[in-house]
Amino acid sequence: MHRIISLALLSSGLAAAQPHTNWRDYGGAADSAQYSALRQIDRSNVNRLEVAWTFSTGDENKYAFNPLAIDGTLFVLAKNNSIVALDAASGKEIWTWVNPEPTKLITNRGLNYWESKDRSDRRLFFAADHVLHALDARTGKLIPSFGAAGSVNLKEGLGRDPASVKLMQSTTPGRVFEDLLILGSATNQGYGSAPGDIRAFDVRTGRLVWAFHTIPHPGEFGYDTWPPDAWKKVGGANVWGEMSLDEKRGILYAPTASAKYNFYGVDRTGDDLFADSLLALDARTGKRLWHFQMVHHDIWDYDDATAPKLLTVQHDGEPVDIVALVSKQGFVWVFDRVSGKPLWPIEERPVPKSDMPGEITSPTQPFPSKPPPFARQKFTVDDLNAYLTPEDRARFRDEILSARNEGLFTPPSRRGTIQMPGNNGGANWGGAAVDPTRGTLVVVSKDLPSLLKLEPEKDRYVSGFGFMIASNGIAAITPPWTSLTAYDLNEGTIIWSIPLGEVPELAAQGIHNTGSQFPKVGPVITAGGLIFTGSRDRKVRAFDVTNGKLLWEREVPMALEGMPAVFEVAGREYIVFCAAAQAGLTRATQEKVHGAYIAFALR
Repeated sequence: MHRIISLALLSSGLAAAQPHTNWRDYGGAADSAQYSALRQIDRSNVNRLEVAWTFSTGDENKYAFNPLAIDGTLFVLAKNNSIVALDAASGKEIWTWVNPEPTKLITNRGLNYWESKDRSDRRLFFAADHVLHALDARTGKLIPSFGAAGSVNLKEGLGRDPASVKLMQSTTPGRVFEDLLILGSATNQGYGSAPGDIRAFDVRTGRLVWAFHTIPHPGEFGYDTWPPDAWKKVGGANVWGEMSLDEKRGILYAPTASAKYNFYGVDRTGDDLFADSLLALDARTGKRLWHFQMVHHDIWDYDDATAPKLLTVQHDGEPVDIVALVSKQGFVWVFDRVSGKPLWPIEERPVPKSDMPGEITSPTQPFPSKPPPFARQKFTVDDLNAYLTPEDRARFRDEILSARNEGLFTPPSRRGTIQMPGNNGGANWGGAAVDPTRGTLVVVSKDLPSLLKLEPEKDRYVSGFGFMIASNGIAAITPPWTSLTAYDLNEGTIIWSIPLGEVPELAAQGIHNTGSQFPKVGPVITAGGLIFTGSRDRKVRAFDVTNGKLLWEREVPMALEGMPAVFEVAGREYIVFCAAAQAGLTRATQEKVHGAYIAFALR
């Protein structure tokens, strides 16, 4: 028995030392590749995958969690938002840190892990109700020397009264670099939002080491792109999504969201740096190295939420280290990782003007010339879904014909504005993966048109998100509603694109190849030539990365969100999915969630 355990630990230790051979970080590694170099499961044997173990979440909560696999232990979120350590080979519970009730907000997509150089100190980091916690990864107990009795108040240190801060915690984990934990935040969507500072904390003490002001303070670069003293009252420009690290160079890549309020920007006239930008920061100091702004003065909620992908490609005959970012608009932005220079030209093109009082929109917006977009960027009456009822069809037709509809950057208006692929369309958190050795990028995206309609509220305007959903729960646009698209970033071209998943209610009527509705399941690429992903249709799948061919499919008890984790224990490769999402197109057809983590391995 001792020999078996020693071999298992040796195997885990060797795997941890090799890039992308375990799952020690959210998204697999600090570079957010969502890639595994393991190749035991491949095209030839993937059809032999079977359930190795199942662990129930033990409640009726929805989870979209990406587990961590470290030295044969799997860390998950379950049991009413508690942290649970499992034996990664069997799924048996080792310990549970019970989260105090009631918890209204928790970092529910993943954890951060840090260990000292001698591995005597191992910590897990997560936040709940605006408080950052540090746990001993071996025992699940709070570490009292971190912050105040194991906790740090994230509402403090923002230059504003903490009592006035309504939201300052992301449901997405940050990144660990050396002895720093770097965090973004999920500021609220409305007026009076908190500022989106990116902050680094000492992993041992919880002390704030540095902060980057995404809404610049006086004297800082970009201050003149806002009204004077905007940093005191305007919010957002935050990183609620995913960040990536070039650990060798010590560079953090942080994609930011829109400034707030989302759809009306009279109180923040200007380009609003660093909202809707890709920031390259010195991870040790927070100093800005370079940036690129994808949307000037965003009034569409075009947040950059997907992790920047770090890989190496062949460009003009030379190897180039790049960072690639996919967006809600359906664009793929590709830059030299060090200089920030675009690999292909980016054009500033004229866009429509706002007709709202006091609103001054940018006259131009950037458009990448390559690669081509992965999502549809227009929605007209010719694109209406063939499966709509006559009543829904007539309603959507009237809405489209009466609204402003002039492309991606048509400003929100009182008469209504069509937005496509929508403020919740395109790519979102967890939505892309790369093979860093081959220059391949895959994207899970959805097409979900919105109708933005501004209404007066006191001395300002507001709009709902305006998702154009039919009475039967399906999108107004013709399918596919979800797609899986593969790119060759050496050439800047699309290799293939397929519908991803289906709608069970339509499949039962013989209607297939629609793509699923409202997915948030991230893909993972493996060295075995596979793409693993899941869907709201309760199915997990494996595709051939070279051509998109479906090679394996299994139905699981519940719908899926988040991203799977791929790891190895004692020479056996596992892939674990979190099946704890809400299925059903309408409230009337939704069932209680009885979630589980489900591990597959070769039989």
